[in-house]
Amino acid sequence: MELGLAGRRALVTGAGKGIGRSTVQALHSAGAQVVAVSRTRADLDSLVREGTRSQTPFFVGQRPTCAPLGVEPLVALPSTLEYTQCPGVEPVCVDLGNWEATEQALGSVGPVDLLVNNAAVALLQPFLEVTKEACDASFDVNLRAVLQVSQIVARGMVARGAPGSIVNVSSQASQRALTHHSVYCTTKSAVDMLTKVMALELGPYKIRVNAVNPTVVMTPMGQANWSDPQKAKTMLDRIPLGRFAEVDNVVDTILFLLSDRSSMTTGSTVPVDGGFLVT
Repeated sequence: MELGLAGRRALVTGAGKGIGRSTVQALHSAGAQVVAVSRTRADLDSLVREGTRSQTPFFVGQRPTCAPLGVEPLVALPSTLEYTQCPGVEPVCVDLGNWEATEQALGSVGPVDLLVNNAAVALLQPFLEVTKEACDASFDVNLRAVLQVSQIVARGMVARGAPGSIVNVSSQASQRALTHHSVYCTTKSAVDMLTKVMALELGPYKIRVNAVNPTVVMTPMGQANWSDPQKAKTMLDRIPLGRFAEVDNVVDTILFLLSDRSSMTTGSTVPVDGGFLVT
């Protein structure tokens, strides 16, 4: 299925690893220009070196082929912002937990047609042991950054009179209580409701907003939190399909929601969970 993403300009947060990194590669392979945002310069360095060789249209289920580009990324610090030319991928290194640095780094990012709010942290603690630091860091990145980056991008869309699509990466944890996930579950529940309010208010401007809600995905973060076999079995026993998600499962859904193939879909939370939420 041709998604028609060629020629569009996308911005992806949390682009250094896992779902975000694969989303950048898939969008680039589909012919989109991509602003890749990460707080880790080394991840951006390797991402832009990989790039994508294939210039053929991207189809759901097809993964890009990578080759070196040899381009150094930019670094956006609270006091500086420098752009380095990169064919197809524009790296921005900034900590989205810092409101002022994010505003400086992305405030002049230019026109964006597609936004993927993927950056997140999962700081797991028992409820009685949750710290202020973990709470603040989780809400700053998982929720506040989604709001701020979406404001920046959506204001540009409205000013240009351009339609657009925003996808927020949420979680099945937004709708089910999980042990030691009190803060994470709460931030993702908030992302789901923010998605709906954004869809309501931005719809008149032809800007669609949806969330994708994966189960455990085998990213570095997923592996870190679900590597214990007994803990993993407890979760897998609640998934009818009996397995965790692969990154590609989530990326395919994100690209569909970004594309005009989903032009009548907004305000939705789309599970990619193997049936977990029906149990």
